[in-house]
Amino acid sequence: MEKQNNYYRMILLSSLNKVFADEEPLFFPECCRLSGLYGETVSFQAACSFTGNEKETLRVDISSALKKYIRIRQVISVPSAYPAHVKRDSNYLRYTPGLYPDLLRNLDPDEFVLLPGVWQSLWIDLSLTHDIPGGVYPITVSLINGAELTVASVTAAIEVIPASLPDQELIHTEWFHGDCLADYYNVSVFSEEHWHILENFITLYGKKGMNMILTPIFTPPLDTARGGERTTIQLVEITEENNQYQFDFTRLKRWVAICKASGIKYFEMAHLFTQWGAGFAPKILVMKNGETVRRFGWHTPAIGEYTCFLNQFLPALKEELKILGILDDTWFHISDEPRSAHLESYAAARESVMSHLKGCKLIDALSEYTFYEAGLSERPVCATDHIEPFLQHGVPHLWSYYCTAQCVGVANRFMAMPSERNRIYGIQVYKFGIEGILHWGFNFYNSEYSKEHINPYLVTDSGGSFPSGDAFLVYPGADKNPEESIRLMILNEAIQDHRALKLLEQYIGREAVIKLLEEDLSEPITFDTYPKSSAYLTLTRNKINRTLKQYI
Repeated sequence: MEKQNNYYRMILLSSLNKVFADEEPLFFPECCRLSGLYGETVSFQAACSFTGNEKETLRVDISSALKKYIRIRQVISVPSAYPAHVKRDSNYLRYTPGLYPDLLRNLDPDEFVLLPGVWQSLWIDLSLTHDIPGGVYPITVSLINGAELTVASVTAAIEVIPASLPDQELIHTEWFHGDCLADYYNVSVFSEEHWHILENFITLYGKKGMNMILTPIFTPPLDTARGGERTTIQLVEITEENNQYQFDFTRLKRWVAICKASGIKYFEMAHLFTQWGAGFAPKILVMKNGETVRRFGWHTPAIGEYTCFLNQFLPALKEELKILGILDDTWFHISDEPRSAHLESYAAARESVMSHLKGCKLIDALSEYTFYEAGLSERPVCATDHIEPFLQHGVPHLWSYYCTAQCVGVANRFMAMPSERNRIYGIQVYKFGIEGILHWGFNFYNSEYSKEHINPYLVTDSGGSFPSGDAFLVYPGADKNPEESIRLMILNEAIQDHRALKLLEQYIGREAVIKLLEEDLSEPITFDTYPKSSAYLTLTRNKINRTLKQYI
């Protein structure tokens, strides 16, 4: 619905719209009837514009019986110099450099500065808790001028379904880069200030559907130029004397405690070998003869002296994880994204540690089915555009991921993509029984290969390396708390959809759920064939909720 009062306009929108400053959005009534279950967040938007001669500061008012459960933020557009690869499909909103709506920022306190001739958007979240009775609740968002007059308003109606989302079964990790937080805020790694910042970001991480976290037992050997290095972030302190190593796990204990308090259940240890081939040891600092030295790194082959170190380290680490009560929920990595040319080196690196990791869970991002055929991966994490052979062979414990390369045909989260392309992922991983999903960037604030640090408010594409939105989901706020993005909220909606589908499955069975998802489609859902409209996502989710109501 749209209401107009002289120079002011507001348009009710779903969370799936992206409002560009230079483009009037369309109102789709079929996408604005929303519903939700206890334990989830239902979001919508109010697009605003006016035709005055100069900017105007207005007050935003919420009128609803659920006001205390509502949060309202402004959508901020951020610069994108590199929004899309040349290799792309037609399912993008834009391809050109410019300003893209993404950052969600709290109002200060309820003030909203409206710019003449520019479309802006307010983002409204409703958190559904068990003390809200079931029913339909109107929420009116109004703009109030200095004379306390309402100049524009829209009203959304949200239906609260009195049933709870089940606990999340899908394992979800977005790689967490603690070194990038130290770099951006210019604090020492593991100083008290750094720990405070880490806790702030990990708390949000756990709230938004991530239940597994990359744990830097040593500096993760990821996105680092060969021969280069990232800022050291090493939870385990190591002392060497006469080729014998002592391990201090004090910082690891603190990390685990923070993560557990944030609802994180699963822990993935940093990769034991370098990315793209497993040819070398990661950077590991050791105290030797009273001096901290780079004991292992690019100068250390994967097999040899480093193997002797791992023979001491891995048993000690496993014992500590057992004491912390998380060994059964810990996952280990060998090396990230090995390719066919790396099969031998990957196999050798894996073999060098398997005597210690037998019975443990191992995962790695790899998309060559030959690795699985060779018995080198029990739980492959496969790129969504290479996953078909794994599905055809019925590989158990299958994971999926996407990153910068998955730019054609499949789901992803680039700023230039429609939000529907982000949210559909929850339905896809449900249909194919995916055990877990992985992405490499919750908060990666470096350029490609970590050659320099970046300010993500100004550089959203890792220095022109990855399409904007690939490298991070949150921004480092001035108050040392994360600021969220549209993409984070939509990804969380995808996780909520997955949980709702798992709940419905308890009542009608998996086959009936998939039939419900596909009954209005001309083709079955796959990872590269899927409905692309916001109407499908909104109407399907409402259909799921209506079906659940029958069993309450």
